[in-house]
Amino acid sequence: MSECTQDCSSCSENCAERRTSPEDFRVALSAGSSVKKVFGVVSGKGGVGKSMVTSLLACASMREGFKTAILDGDITGPSIPKAFGMKENLVGNIDGLILPGTTAMGIDLVSVNLMLANETDPVIWRGPVLGGVIKQFWGETLWQNIDYMFVDMPPGTGDVPLTIFQSLPLDGIVVVASPQELVGMIVEKAANMARMMQVPIAGLVENMSYVTCPDCGRKIEIFGKSRIDEIAARYQVPVLAKIPVDPKLAAACDAGKIEFEENDYMKEAIEILKQF
Repeated sequence: MSECTQDCSSCSENCAERRTSPEDFRVALSAGSSVKKVFGVVSGKGGVGKSMVTSLLACASMREGFKTAILDGDITGPSIPKAFGMKENLVGNIDGLILPGTTAMGIDLVSVNLMLANETDPVIWRGPVLGGVIKQFWGETLWQNIDYMFVDMPPGTGDVPLTIFQSLPLDGIVVVASPQELVGMIVEKAANMARMMQVPIAGLVENMSYVTCPDCGRKIEIFGKSRIDEIAARYQVPVLAKIPVDPKLAAACDAGKIEFEENDYMKEAIEILKQF
């Protein structure tokens, strides 16, 4: 046997160390479901606004006339329903499939917070159970005629992100970062995980990029000089958006009215995602 190069795609050996493609673990959609494009929204750490970016992407997609859905994959820290003001529990149909909730403007949504007796109840489950929920949300939900689905993934590179990479047919991922240098290093971990899992990086989004002075309109980089363009160039991917610290967005999320907050932060991002 020749020396192993770790590239199983070009090897005919049937060795014990032969790696299995992530595609082998993909979960099929339920009968009657249709999802054309799936994008994961990831971050290397928590607190960078990943759920905010997911919500804004979904809203921008919906405004472009696409049937849009959100799969809230952050099982232990679900915040998407609050941003859209959704509290009613999900129900099932006669075939035992989960029926997604629908936001005021027509975005389909599945989240564990819409299955709890109280939205503040903690989800204290181990990794395999969390992974099972992800598979149910994808394969046991009736997703009807979805053009774009955005998956809000938990931060980091642990069990649940790995399950999503392996179980869902991701067309690409959107990596969310904030300007701090430490986060720049951490976002590269998320990007490297995507490449190891053979999932394209659709682009980077920098959240909390700057503050606009209310008097002169100057952009103030309160968290230091941005490195997002440098990281994007290194991975040869586009910067999809640079989102400022915007009190109106925070207020809209707290009020459950994120889809009513008019902005064009993700307009260019949607144009780029259309190319996938």
